[in-house]
Amino acid sequence: MTRLVLGSASSGRLAVLRGAGIDPLVVVSGVDEDAVMAGLPEDAGPAAVTGALAAAKAEQVAAVLQPPVSADCVVIGCDSMLYIDGNLCGKPPTIEQARTRWRAMAGKSGQLHTGHSLIRLRDNAITHQITETAVTTVRFGRPDDDDLEAYLASGEPLRVAGGFTLDGLGGWFVDGVDGDPSSVIGISLPMVRRLLRHAGLSVAELWATNPARRA
Repeated sequence: MTRLVLGSASSGRLAVLRGAGIDPLVVVSGVDEDAVMAGLPEDAGPAAVTGALAAAKAEQVAAVLQPPVSADCVVIGCDSMLYIDGNLCGKPPTIEQARTRWRAMAGKSGQLHTGHSLIRLRDNAITHQITETAVTTVRFGRPDDDDLEAYLASGEPLRVAGGFTLDGLGGWFVDGVDGDPSSVIGISLPMVRRLLRHAGLSVAELWATNPARRA
């Protein structure tokens, strides 16, 4: 039985997988993201940064799995950041910075980069590892001042990359996306399908061994 392990605390990523028929085992990584980024070259681009973070998370989770799980599983680590106006943006640390960011990106487009790292474990050893990045263009609307303040007060922008969501309250202020919507939520189903294929697995296999409960 191949268990799918999601190395993320993101409720959005979990919802995407469950909505797609898979109920993963969630194991949150304890990766120091600042330390990972500090170890990268100064000229590292968005794909390199998000890919390195995703790989670090997958590797950390793979290292702490118990033998019954690591005997046959696939670990997926993800990381998302918004690239806009030449800046790479993670989660805004304060409401003031989230406000400043939204005022700067309103009416503009940015690229949401999501790194995906997949590790295949068999008999408690890594047999396959691959990391790739999906990029989706996000077209932002112009929220009214009252709407923006209410959104900031909800606290949601502080919990998500780029300070916005597509599947939550922030969806009101996204005019559209060019690319894979699931990637904007945090995990690209088409990308994961391709990575699984590289590891010799299929979506059908994971549906059978990790079925999501239907309401």
